[in-house]
Amino acid sequence: MKNIWILPIFLLALSCEDKKSINSSSKVFVEKDVALESLADNLSNPWGMTFLSDGSLLITERSGDVLRYKNGKMYIVNGVPEVISRGQGGLLDIVAHPNYKENNLIFFTASVGTKASLSTALFRAKFNNDQFQDVIKIFQAEDRNYSSDKHFGSRIAIDNKGFVFVGLGDRYNDRDYAQDLSYHNGKLIRIKDNGDIPEDNPFVLTPNAKPEIWSYGHRNIQGLAIHPTTGALWSHEHGPKGGDEINVIKKGANYGWPLATFGVDYDGSIISNNTTIDGSEDPIHHWTPSIAPCGMNFYLSEVIPQWNGSLFLGALAGKHLNRITLENNKVVNEERLFEQMGRFRQVIQGPDGYIYFVTENPGVLYRILPSN
Repeated sequence: MKNIWILPIFLLALSCEDKKSINSSSKVFVEKDVALESLADNLSNPWGMTFLSDGSLLITERSGDVLRYKNGKMYIVNGVPEVISRGQGGLLDIVAHPNYKENNLIFFTASVGTKASLSTALFRAKFNNDQFQDVIKIFQAEDRNYSSDKHFGSRIAIDNKGFVFVGLGDRYNDRDYAQDLSYHNGKLIRIKDNGDIPEDNPFVLTPNAKPEIWSYGHRNIQGLAIHPTTGALWSHEHGPKGGDEINVIKKGANYGWPLATFGVDYDGSIISNNTTIDGSEDPIHHWTPSIAPCGMNFYLSEVIPQWNGSLFLGALAGKHLNRITLENNKVVNEERLFEQMGRFRQVIQGPDGYIYFVTENPGVLYRILPSN
């Protein structure tokens, strides 16, 4: 194994407006000919990230703040609506519209309602001068159980046609409703970027079905990404005790939860004796024991050439960054990087070709870049 070298570098001058001080640290050279650089710490449960056309990076904190990072400085964004931070809920994912440079549109998810009654909502806003403007809620889940503070899902992906996908959780206590099309529990939804329902959604004409549903039978989607060359939508979701999954999403498909799973309940009891059932899609990969995957994106760049084409995702329980090598939609290799640095919440590719990720406990923004 190569030695790990810690080399001093010039500390970036970081500042913050209306926000606690953000500090930087030093580069740490690691294996695989890359360097890891800490850009900002003291973050409070960072959850989502998205780059803007000017190179700025927006970061959500689950407690309710949106931060903008650029050139070593951190600013707080105003105009964020009130959210309920309880349990696994709060301010969650954030994604810029593919045509952001022209329309300035930002989409973000949050748990809303009251402390006793929560569900996942999707908001749209215009972003100007560190301010959210014209904020509107364009979707709110109708779940079977509003009292749970778990399994909000909440990852967002937007395709090149402007359709917005949001992965939702089963809300934990009512997992059977992931199979019930009359609720949003355990579903992946698809809507237009103005909140309207596309006419070609698979269950628009199904009696009593929620017309936003694109796929169902999910437990808790916390990774969602569009393949940069095929355009296919990929997801990952938490299993219970074991059985975390990676899925390639198909229109109208059933992904089996809780009728089929590779995991057992947290007390060891059997949820299902089936790992596959007729009429459902099997995962292309699963983890037992669980790593608790969170955040996911494809890397397509020659800036770090040895990683070009890899799929990256974070691990909460596993406390590592996962690099996955794919061939024909099959996982052929898995590499666990930067282990025990924290709970890895989200990973994205920057416009500079570097890889950016955030951890919680501690809350730090990092980037990976070539070591030479």
